[in-house]
Amino acid sequence: MLNRLRAWRERGWTPISDADYAAVWQRFGGSVATHPQVVERLAGLAGIPVRYLGWLENGELQAALPTWGRHLALSKDVLKQQGKRGLLDLGNAEIILPVAPGASLPLRHRARYVSPLHAGQFNTLSAQPEGLALAREPEQYSKKFRYNQRREQRLLEEAGGVIRPMAELSAVEQATIYADLFQRRWGFSATGEAHLAEVFGLLREFMSGSLIYLNDEPVAIQVLYRVEAPQWISLEYINGGVDPTSREFSPGSVLSFVNTQTAWEDARALGKPLRYSFGRADREYKDRWCNRLPVYQV
Repeated sequence: MLNRLRAWRERGWTPISDADYAAVWQRFGGSVATHPQVVERLAGLAGIPVRYLGWLENGELQAALPTWGRHLALSKDVLKQQGKRGLLDLGNAEIILPVAPGASLPLRHRARYVSPLHAGQFNTLSAQPEGLALAREPEQYSKKFRYNQRREQRLLEEAGGVIRPMAELSAVEQATIYADLFQRRWGFSATGEAHLAEVFGLLREFMSGSLIYLNDEPVAIQVLYRVEAPQWISLEYINGGVDPTSREFSPGSVLSFVNTQTAWEDARALGKPLRYSFGRADREYKDRWCNRLPVYQV
């Protein structure tokens, strides 16, 4: 029965190698959650093998998938089924798979937060009730909003605030600070706290953004992963932490401003669009920073 279900699900798809998948991703692009190294390293951490599938037309690969059974690889559902819930946190990441422009083919593996870029490429998608929050371009913020953000940053820096790149810290330092500030902000532990240092180490080359210190103590941090595809930059804001005692200086807001502005400058210098995802459009603060986009599921 299971073999018949897999045969139905994979109808038209062909098993391919991890190298083939990486080559297709580098050709057609993808997002953080489908990047070949992100998939390989996090699947290795989870101890769950990845089955790569490709869609061939005239002997040429037109699309590729990394899969865990009936789900796309790195699925939260599979981690939960395997007793590894909370092993790692990719938030509600935008799913962009490597697919040729103009393709029209079926995706039968379970997936959520499938990018609107795939709306005309996969003919099996259905609209998902939740939307996706993608950061606005700098010019889409009002002059008043930008003025207030710059003012908050100036006041923070005048009070002794320092903005430092995440890359200056080791994975252990990043994990320690993030776990502490997340606990302070939300009152419970961050997802995958026990494995944060290991995950941050595995994804170190993709870690992006900055953190903020006040009087030599970290007061705001955000976990950002960035990958560069041929056609765009994909950046995922996974989660963050803030010291509530520093609220008068709005370090969380300042950090969002600094990180988004820096990411846009970087993308524009490379001449590529930026897909800076705040994940599910489920909180009021995201509406301040983002546009809501439709997303899809299988």
